[in-house]
Amino acid sequence: MRRGLNWLAILAALMVVAGACGGAAEDEEIGVATTPPPSVTTQAPTTTLEEEPAMVIATDVGVDVEDGVIKLGMLADLTGLYGPVISLITVGIDAFWKDVNAKGGVHGLQVELVYRDTVYSVDNHVQFYEELKDEVVAFGHSTGSPHTLAILESLAEDEILAIPLTWYSGWSDPAMNANLLPHGTPYCIEAMNMIGYLTDLAKADGIDSPTLALATFPGDYGLDSAAGAKLAAEALGLEIVYDGSGKVLPGQDNSPVGGAIAQSGADIVWTAVAANTLAEIYGAALSLGAEALWAGPPGNWNPALVGPDSPLKDALARDYYAASYFPDYSDDLPGMARLREVMDRYAPDAPRSAYLVEGFLEGFMMLRVLEIAYEAGDMTQAGVLAAAKSIEELDFDGVAPTERYAGDPNDIVQRTIWIGRPDPAGLAAGTSGTGTRTIESYYTHPVAADYVFEGACYKVS
Repeated sequence: MRRGLNWLAILAALMVVAGACGGAAEDEEIGVATTPPPSVTTQAPTTTLEEEPAMVIATDVGVDVEDGVIKLGMLADLTGLYGPVISLITVGIDAFWKDVNAKGGVHGLQVELVYRDTVYSVDNHVQFYEELKDEVVAFGHSTGSPHTLAILESLAEDEILAIPLTWYSGWSDPAMNANLLPHGTPYCIEAMNMIGYLTDLAKADGIDSPTLALATFPGDYGLDSAAGAKLAAEALGLEIVYDGSGKVLPGQDNSPVGGAIAQSGADIVWTAVAANTLAEIYGAALSLGAEALWAGPPGNWNPALVGPDSPLKDALARDYYAASYFPDYSDDLPGMARLREVMDRYAPDAPRSAYLVEGFLEGFMMLRVLEIAYEAGDMTQAGVLAAAKSIEELDFDGVAPTERYAGDPNDIVQRTIWIGRPDPAGLAAGTSGTGTRTIESYYTHPVAADYVFEGACYKVS
Protein backbone atom coordinates (compact mmCIF):
# COMPACT_ATOMS: atom_id res chain seq x y z
CA MET A 1 0.00 0.00 0.00
CA ARG A 2 1.48 3.32 -1.07
CA ARG A 3 2.00 5.94 1.56
CA GLY A 4 0.13 9.21 1.07
CA LEU A 5 -0.12 12.45 3.00
CA ASN A 6 -2.13 15.61 2.58
CA TRP A 7 0.17 17.89 0.54
CA LEU A 8 -1.42 21.16 1.68
CA ALA A 9 -0.91 20.21 5.32
CA ILE A 10 2.69 19.26 4.60
CA LEU A 11 3.35 22.50 2.71
CA ALA A 12 2.09 24.62 5.58
CA ALA A 13 4.23 22.75 8.09
CA LEU A 14 7.25 22.73 5.79
CA MET A 15 7.28 26.50 5.80
CA VAL A 16 8.08 26.26 9.51
CA VAL A 17 10.85 23.73 8.90
CA ALA A 18 12.26 25.64 5.94
CA GLY A 19 12.37 28.80 8.01
CA ALA A 20 14.27 26.98 10.71
CA CYS A 21 16.81 25.85 8.11
CA GLY A 22 17.21 29.11 6.27
CA GLY A 23 19.23 31.71 8.14
CA ALA A 24 20.38 33.49 11.24
CA ALA A 25 17.03 35.04 12.09
CA GLU A 26 15.80 31.56 12.96
CA ASP A 27 18.97 30.22 14.56
CA GLU A 28 17.62 30.59 18.07
CA GLU A 29 14.55 28.52 17.22
CA ILE A 30 16.61 25.44 16.35
CA GLY A 31 19.18 25.97 19.08
CA VAL A 32 22.08 26.98 16.85
CA ALA A 33 24.79 28.90 18.64
CA THR A 34 26.27 31.49 16.32
CA THR A 35 29.71 33.02 16.03
CA PRO A 36 30.32 36.70 16.79
CA PRO A 37 29.05 39.31 14.30
CA PRO A 38 31.16 39.35 11.13
CA SER A 39 32.93 42.58 12.09
CA VAL A 40 34.07 41.23 15.46
CA THR A 41 37.39 39.53 16.07
CA THR A 42 37.34 36.39 18.23
CA GLN A 43 40.24 36.16 20.66
CA ALA A 44 40.55 33.61 23.43
CA PRO A 45 41.79 34.37 26.92
CA THR A 46 45.55 34.46 27.28
CA THR A 47 47.66 32.72 29.88
CA THR A 48 50.97 33.47 31.53
CA LEU A 49 53.70 31.32 30.02
CA GLU A 50 57.33 30.66 30.53
CA GLU A 51 59.19 32.59 27.85
CA GLU A 52 60.50 30.54 24.96
CA PRO A 53 64.06 31.01 23.75
CA ALA A 54 64.33 33.98 21.38
CA MET A 55 63.84 32.96 17.77
CA VAL A 56 63.90 35.11 14.68
CA ILE A 57 60.60 34.71 12.82
CA ALA A 58 60.03 36.21 9.39
CA THR A 59 56.62 37.90 9.10
CA ASP A 60 54.77 40.20 6.75
CA VAL A 61 50.95 40.20 7.10
CA GLY A 62 48.77 38.87 9.89
CA VAL A 63 51.49 37.89 12.38
CA ASP A 64 52.88 40.31 14.98
CA VAL A 65 55.50 38.57 17.07
CA GLU A 66 56.03 41.60 19.31
CA ASP A 67 52.32 41.83 20.16
CA GLY A 68 52.01 38.03 20.21
CA VAL A 69 49.17 37.77 17.66
CA ILE A 70 48.33 35.61 14.62
CA LYS A 71 45.28 36.66 12.59
CA LEU A 72 43.31 34.18 10.46
CA GLY A 73 40.56 35.15 8.03
CA MET A 74 37.21 33.32 8.14
CA LEU A 75 35.02 33.63 5.03
CA ALA A 76 31.93 31.93 6.44
CA ASP A 77 28.27 31.74 5.43
CA LEU A 78 26.78 32.60 8.81
CA THR A 79 23.32 33.79 7.72
CA GLY A 80 22.84 32.55 4.14
CA LEU A 81 21.67 29.28 2.61
CA TYR A 82 23.84 27.14 4.92
CA GLY A 83 23.93 29.57 7.85
CA PRO A 84 22.62 27.20 10.56
CA VAL A 85 25.14 24.52 9.62
CA ILE A 86 28.13 26.83 9.17
CA SER A 87 27.31 28.62 12.43
CA LEU A 88 27.65 25.32 14.29
CA ILE A 89 30.90 24.53 12.50
CA THR A 90 32.35 27.88 13.52
CA VAL A 91 31.33 27.25 17.13
CA GLY A 92 33.61 24.21 16.93
CA ILE A 93 36.38 26.27 15.35
CA ASP A 94 36.11 28.97 18.02
CA ALA A 95 36.22 26.45 20.87
CA PHE A 96 39.25 24.74 19.35
CA TRP A 97 41.26 27.97 19.18
CA LYS A 98 40.18 29.12 22.63
CA ASP A 99 41.61 25.88 23.97
CA VAL A 100 44.82 26.30 21.98
CA ASN A 101 45.23 29.90 23.14
CA ALA A 102 44.57 29.00 26.77
CA LYS A 103 47.37 26.45 26.54
CA GLY A 104 49.85 28.93 25.15
CA GLY A 105 48.78 29.43 21.57
CA VAL A 106 51.26 28.77 18.80
CA HIS A 107 54.61 29.05 20.61
CA GLY A 108 53.20 31.88 22.70
CA LEU A 109 51.37 33.64 19.86
CA GLN A 110 47.62 34.02 20.37
CA VAL A 111 45.36 33.22 17.40
CA GLU A 112 42.59 35.67 16.47
CA LEU A 113 39.81 34.72 14.07
CA VAL A 114 38.57 37.57 11.87
CA TYR A 115 35.10 36.69 10.56
CA ARG A 116 33.20 37.95 7.55
CA ASP A 117 29.66 36.73 6.87
CA THR A 118 29.53 35.98 3.14
CA VAL A 119 25.79 35.14 3.22
CA TYR A 120 26.73 32.44 0.68
CA SER A 121 27.30 35.10 -1.98
CA VAL A 122 30.21 34.71 -4.40
CA ASP A 123 30.47 38.49 -4.78
CA ASN A 124 30.63 38.96 -1.01
CA HIS A 125 33.22 36.19 -0.76
CA VAL A 126 35.49 37.93 -3.27
CA GLN A 127 34.96 41.34 -1.67
CA PHE A 128 35.75 40.13 1.84
CA TYR A 129 38.81 38.25 0.59
CA GLU A 130 40.15 41.48 -0.85
CA GLU A 131 39.40 43.29 2.42
CA LEU A 132 41.17 40.74 4.60
CA LYS A 133 44.13 39.63 2.49
CA ASP A 134 46.25 42.50 3.83
CA GLU A 135 45.21 41.78 7.43
CA VAL A 136 45.46 38.00 7.90
CA VAL A 137 48.24 35.46 7.36
CA ALA A 138 45.89 32.81 5.92
CA PHE A 139 42.21 31.90 5.62
CA GLY A 140 41.18 29.23 8.09
CA HIS A 141 37.76 28.74 6.51
CA SER A 142 36.22 29.34 3.07
CA THR A 143 32.57 28.27 2.67
CA GLY A 144 31.44 26.97 -0.71
CA SER A 145 32.84 25.53 -3.95
CA PRO A 146 31.99 28.36 -6.39
CA HIS A 147 32.99 30.86 -3.73
CA THR A 148 36.40 29.26 -3.18
CA LEU A 149 36.87 28.86 -6.93
CA ALA A 150 36.20 32.58 -7.30
CA ILE A 151 39.21 33.48 -5.11
CA LEU A 152 41.49 30.66 -6.31
CA GLU A 153 43.39 32.80 -8.81
CA SER A 154 43.84 35.59 -6.24
CA LEU A 155 45.08 33.11 -3.62
CA ALA A 156 47.73 31.97 -6.11
CA GLU A 157 48.76 35.51 -7.05
CA ASP A 158 48.92 36.57 -3.40
CA GLU A 159 50.59 33.33 -2.19
CA ILE A 160 47.99 32.81 0.53
CA LEU A 161 46.59 29.57 1.98
CA ALA A 162 42.91 28.74 2.51
CA ILE A 163 41.10 25.77 4.05
CA PRO A 164 37.93 25.16 2.01
CA LEU A 165 34.67 24.07 3.58
CA THR A 166 33.65 22.32 0.38
CA TRP A 167 34.24 18.79 -0.81
CA TYR A 168 34.48 19.45 -4.54
CA SER A 169 36.44 16.64 -6.21
CA GLY A 170 38.67 19.15 -7.97
CA TRP A 171 40.44 19.88 -4.68
CA SER A 172 42.08 16.43 -4.93
CA ASP A 173 43.69 17.52 -8.19
CA PRO A 174 47.12 19.14 -7.59
CA ALA A 175 46.47 21.39 -10.57
CA MET A 176 43.65 23.07 -8.62
CA ASN A 177 44.62 22.87 -4.94
CA ALA A 178 47.98 24.64 -4.98
CA ASN A 179 46.73 27.20 -2.43
CA LEU A 180 44.27 24.98 -0.58
CA LEU A 181 44.49 22.38 2.17
CA PRO A 182 41.41 20.20 1.55
CA HIS A 183 40.04 17.35 3.61
CA GLY A 184 37.22 14.84 3.47
CA THR A 185 35.69 12.65 0.77
CA PRO A 186 34.74 14.48 -2.44
CA TYR A 187 31.07 14.85 -3.32
CA CYS A 188 31.30 12.44 -6.24
CA ILE A 189 32.96 9.63 -4.28
CA GLU A 190 30.60 10.18 -1.36
CA ALA A 191 27.72 9.65 -3.83
CA MET A 192 29.35 6.43 -5.11
CA ASN A 193 29.55 5.11 -1.55
CA MET A 194 25.93 5.93 -0.78
CA ILE A 195 24.43 4.69 -4.06
CA GLY A 196 26.34 1.44 -3.56
CA TYR A 197 25.15 1.15 0.03
CA LEU A 198 21.51 1.81 -0.83
CA THR A 199 21.64 -0.57 -3.78
CA ASP A 200 22.79 -3.32 -1.45
CA LEU A 201 19.94 -2.48 0.95
CA ALA A 202 17.35 -2.49 -1.83
CA LYS A 203 18.54 -5.84 -3.15
CA ALA A 204 18.55 -7.31 0.34
CA ASP A 205 14.92 -6.15 0.60
CA GLY A 206 14.02 -8.15 -2.50
CA ILE A 207 14.34 -5.50 -5.23
CA ASP A 208 16.43 -7.26 -7.89
CA SER A 209 16.93 -4.26 -10.19
CA PRO A 210 16.66 -1.03 -8.17
CA THR A 211 16.06 2.20 -10.07
CA LEU A 212 17.55 5.61 -9.27
CA ALA A 213 16.33 9.22 -9.27
CA LEU A 214 18.60 12.26 -8.94
CA ALA A 215 17.76 15.78 -7.77
CA THR A 216 20.57 18.28 -7.21
CA PHE A 217 21.48 21.92 -7.20
CA PRO A 218 23.43 23.21 -10.19
CA GLY A 219 27.09 24.13 -9.75
CA ASP A 220 29.98 22.24 -8.25
CA TYR A 221 28.17 20.88 -5.20
CA GLY A 222 25.17 19.44 -6.99
CA LEU A 223 26.75 18.42 -10.28
CA ASP A 224 29.90 16.89 -8.80
CA SER A 225 27.64 14.81 -6.57
CA ALA A 226 25.39 13.89 -9.52
CA ALA A 227 28.42 12.85 -11.55
CA GLY A 228 29.43 10.41 -8.81
CA ALA A 229 25.90 9.03 -8.60
CA LYS A 230 25.86 8.42 -12.35
CA LEU A 231 29.25 6.71 -12.26
CA ALA A 232 27.95 4.45 -9.49
CA ALA A 233 24.77 3.72 -11.45
CA GLU A 234 26.83 2.71 -14.46
CA ALA A 235 29.08 0.46 -12.38
CA LEU A 236 26.10 -1.17 -10.64
CA GLY A 237 23.84 -1.43 -13.68
CA LEU A 238 21.13 0.86 -12.25
CA GLU A 239 18.57 2.54 -14.48
CA ILE A 240 18.19 6.29 -13.83
CA VAL A 241 14.44 6.84 -14.13
CA TYR A 242 14.52 10.56 -13.30
CA ASP A 243 17.52 12.83 -13.83
CA GLY A 244 17.06 16.09 -11.98
CA SER A 245 20.79 16.90 -11.95
CA GLY A 246 21.11 20.67 -11.65
CA LYS A 247 17.33 21.18 -11.93
CA VAL A 248 16.75 22.16 -8.30
CA LEU A 249 17.01 25.92 -7.79
CA PRO A 250 17.17 27.56 -4.34
CA GLY A 251 14.30 29.91 -3.63
CA GLN A 252 12.02 28.52 -6.33
CA ASP A 253 9.09 26.14 -6.16
CA ASN A 254 10.76 22.72 -6.32
CA SER A 255 7.70 20.66 -5.46
CA PRO A 256 7.36 19.60 -9.14
CA VAL A 257 10.72 17.83 -8.76
CA GLY A 258 9.25 15.83 -5.89
CA GLY A 259 6.25 15.04 -8.08
CA ALA A 260 8.46 13.83 -10.92
CA ILE A 261 10.39 11.60 -8.51
CA ALA A 262 7.14 10.07 -7.26
CA GLN A 263 5.91 9.48 -10.81
CA SER A 264 9.20 7.83 -11.78
CA GLY A 265 8.69 5.10 -9.20
CA ALA A 266 12.40 5.22 -8.26
CA ASP A 267 13.58 2.85 -5.56
CA ILE A 268 16.55 5.04 -4.58
CA VAL A 269 16.65 8.85 -4.54
CA TRP A 270 19.89 10.81 -4.29
CA THR A 271 19.60 14.55 -3.58
CA ALA A 272 22.33 17.17 -3.17
CA VAL A 273 20.49 20.29 -2.08
CA ALA A 274 19.92 22.22 1.18
CA ALA A 275 17.78 21.20 4.14
CA ASN A 276 14.74 23.35 3.36
CA THR A 277 14.84 22.20 -0.28
CA LEU A 278 15.08 18.55 0.77
CA ALA A 279 11.99 19.05 2.93
CA GLU A 280 10.12 20.58 -0.01
CA ILE A 281 11.05 17.85 -2.52
CA TYR A 282 10.67 14.93 -0.12
CA GLY A 283 7.36 16.23 1.21
CA ALA A 284 5.96 16.62 -2.31
CA ALA A 285 7.04 13.10 -3.29
CA LEU A 286 5.68 11.66 -0.06
CA SER A 287 2.30 13.30 -0.54
CA LEU A 288 2.01 11.46 -3.87
CA GLY A 289 2.74 8.11 -2.25
CA ALA A 290 6.41 7.73 -3.19
CA GLU A 291 8.20 4.79 -1.58
CA ALA A 292 11.99 4.90 -1.81
CA LEU A 293 15.28 4.97 0.03
CA TRP A 294 16.46 8.60 0.16
CA ALA A 295 19.97 9.86 0.87
CA GLY A 296 22.22 12.87 0.48
CA PRO A 297 25.36 14.68 1.66
CA PRO A 298 25.68 16.74 4.87
CA GLY A 299 24.56 19.85 3.00
CA ASN A 300 21.08 18.27 2.82
CA TRP A 301 20.71 18.00 6.54
CA ASN A 302 19.58 20.18 9.41
CA PRO A 303 18.34 18.86 12.78
CA ALA A 304 15.12 20.86 12.33
CA LEU A 305 14.07 18.25 9.77
CA VAL A 306 13.41 15.84 12.64
CA GLY A 307 12.57 18.44 15.26
CA PRO A 308 9.30 18.27 17.24
CA ASP A 309 7.51 20.64 14.83
CA SER A 310 8.51 18.81 11.66
CA PRO A 311 5.71 16.83 9.98
CA LEU A 312 8.36 14.79 8.20
CA LYS A 313 10.34 13.52 11.17
CA ASP A 314 8.87 10.02 11.31
CA ALA A 315 8.88 9.52 7.55
CA LEU A 316 12.49 10.67 7.30
CA ALA A 317 13.45 8.33 10.14
CA ARG A 318 12.03 5.53 8.02
CA ASP A 319 13.35 6.52 4.57
CA TYR A 320 16.46 8.70 4.84
CA TYR A 321 20.18 7.89 5.08
CA ALA A 322 22.61 10.70 5.87
CA ALA A 323 26.16 10.73 4.54
CA SER A 324 28.91 12.48 6.49
CA TYR A 325 32.64 13.11 6.17
CA PHE A 326 33.21 12.84 9.91
CA PRO A 327 31.79 10.96 12.92
CA ASP A 328 28.90 12.07 15.08
CA TYR A 329 29.67 13.99 18.26
CA SER A 330 28.72 11.05 20.49
CA ASP A 331 30.72 8.38 18.63
CA ASP A 332 33.20 6.46 20.76
CA LEU A 333 36.37 6.99 18.73
CA PRO A 334 39.96 7.91 19.62
CA GLY A 335 40.33 11.67 19.97
CA MET A 336 36.64 12.33 20.56
CA ALA A 337 37.05 12.48 24.34
CA ARG A 338 39.38 15.47 24.03
CA LEU A 339 37.01 17.13 21.57
CA ARG A 340 34.06 16.74 23.95
CA GLU A 341 36.14 18.05 26.85
CA VAL A 342 37.03 21.18 24.87
CA MET A 343 33.44 21.75 23.81
CA ASP A 344 32.17 21.31 27.38
CA ARG A 345 34.63 23.93 28.56
CA TYR A 346 34.27 26.57 25.85
CA ALA A 347 30.83 26.00 24.30
CA PRO A 348 28.71 24.30 26.98
CA ASP A 349 25.41 25.55 25.57
CA ALA A 350 25.97 24.62 21.91
CA PRO A 351 23.99 21.67 20.51
CA ARG A 352 26.15 18.54 20.57
CA SER A 353 26.39 18.13 16.81
CA ALA A 354 28.65 16.42 14.28
CA TYR A 355 29.17 19.86 12.78
CA LEU A 356 31.22 20.77 15.84
CA VAL A 357 33.54 17.93 14.84
CA GLU A 358 34.10 19.54 11.44
CA GLY A 359 35.04 22.81 13.14
CA PHE A 360 37.54 20.96 15.30
CA LEU A 361 39.09 19.34 12.21
CA GLU A 362 39.56 22.68 10.46
CA GLY A 363 41.23 24.10 13.55
CA PHE A 364 43.49 21.06 13.86
CA MET A 365 44.66 21.43 10.27
CA MET A 366 45.53 25.10 10.58
CA LEU A 367 47.26 24.60 13.93
CA ARG A 368 49.58 22.02 12.37
CA VAL A 369 50.35 24.41 9.51
CA LEU A 370 51.16 27.30 11.86
CA GLU A 371 53.38 25.10 14.01
CA ILE A 372 55.37 23.99 10.96
CA ALA A 373 55.70 27.58 9.74
CA TYR A 374 56.90 28.78 13.15
CA GLU A 375 59.43 25.97 13.45
CA ALA A 376 60.72 26.88 9.98
CA GLY A 377 61.09 30.51 11.09
CA ASP A 378 58.83 31.78 8.30
CA MET A 379 55.36 33.03 9.22
CA THR A 380 54.90 35.20 6.17
CA GLN A 381 51.82 34.48 4.07
CA ALA A 382 54.03 32.61 1.59
CA GLY A 383 55.78 30.80 4.44
CA VAL A 384 52.48 29.57 5.90
CA LEU A 385 51.44 28.37 2.44
CA ALA A 386 54.76 26.56 2.05
CA ALA A 387 54.29 24.95 5.46
CA ALA A 388 50.90 23.59 4.40
CA LYS A 389 52.30 22.22 1.18
CA SER A 390 55.13 20.47 3.04
CA ILE A 391 52.62 18.19 4.80
CA GLU A 392 52.55 14.67 3.37
CA GLU A 393 50.10 13.17 5.86
CA LEU A 394 47.74 14.38 8.59
CA ASP A 395 46.56 12.01 11.33
CA PHE A 396 43.45 13.23 13.17
CA ASP A 397 43.73 10.73 16.03
CA GLY A 398 40.68 8.83 14.84
CA VAL A 399 38.38 11.85 14.73
CA ALA A 400 38.58 11.62 10.92
CA PRO A 401 40.42 9.46 8.39
CA THR A 402 44.09 10.23 7.82
CA GLU A 403 44.59 12.67 4.95
CA ARG A 404 47.44 12.19 2.47
CA TYR A 405 48.82 14.98 0.31
CA ALA A 406 51.76 13.28 -1.42
CA GLY A 407 51.25 11.21 -4.56
CA ASP A 408 49.00 11.26 -7.60
CA PRO A 409 45.26 12.08 -7.26
CA ASN A 410 44.19 8.42 -7.16
CA ASP A 411 46.55 7.79 -4.23
CA ILE A 412 45.60 10.81 -2.13
CA VAL A 413 41.84 11.14 -2.69
CA GLN A 414 39.79 10.35 0.41
CA ARG A 415 37.19 7.58 0.00
CA THR A 416 35.86 7.04 3.55
CA ILE A 417 32.51 8.29 4.88
CA TRP A 418 30.16 7.86 7.83
CA ILE A 419 26.52 6.89 7.36
CA GLY A 420 23.78 7.95 9.75
CA ARG A 421 20.05 7.62 10.22
CA PRO A 422 17.63 10.34 11.35
CA ASP A 423 17.07 10.21 15.11
CA PRO A 424 14.08 12.33 16.23
CA ALA A 425 14.09 10.70 19.67
CA GLY A 426 17.79 11.40 20.18
CA LEU A 427 17.32 15.03 19.17
CA ALA A 428 14.38 15.40 21.56
CA ALA A 429 16.35 13.78 24.39
CA GLY A 430 19.40 15.97 23.76
CA THR A 431 21.67 13.01 22.98
CA SER A 432 21.97 13.81 19.28
CA GLY A 433 22.45 17.47 18.43
CA THR A 434 22.66 16.60 14.74
CA GLY A 435 19.43 14.64 14.81
CA THR A 436 21.15 11.55 13.41
CA ARG A 437 22.84 8.42 14.77
CA THR A 438 25.79 6.64 13.18
CA ILE A 439 25.14 3.21 11.65
CA GLU A 440 28.38 2.86 9.64
CA SER A 441 31.82 4.23 10.56
CA TYR A 442 34.82 4.40 8.21
CA TYR A 443 32.66 3.07 5.38
CA THR A 444 33.88 2.55 1.80
CA HIS A 445 31.78 0.71 -0.77
CA PRO A 446 33.63 -1.36 -3.40
CA VAL A 447 32.37 0.98 -6.15
CA ALA A 448 34.14 3.91 -4.47
CA ALA A 449 37.20 1.86 -3.53
CA ASP A 450 37.70 0.65 -7.11
CA TYR A 451 37.08 3.96 -8.89
CA VAL A 452 40.21 5.26 -10.61
CA PHE A 453 40.33 8.96 -9.73
CA GLU A 454 42.27 11.02 -12.25
CA GLY A 455 40.73 14.44 -11.66
CA ALA A 456 37.49 16.24 -10.91
CA CYS A 457 34.37 14.16 -11.62
CA TYR A 458 32.62 17.36 -12.70
CA LYS A 459 34.81 19.87 -14.47
CA VAL A 460 34.10 23.55 -13.99
CA SER A 461 33.70 25.21 -17.40
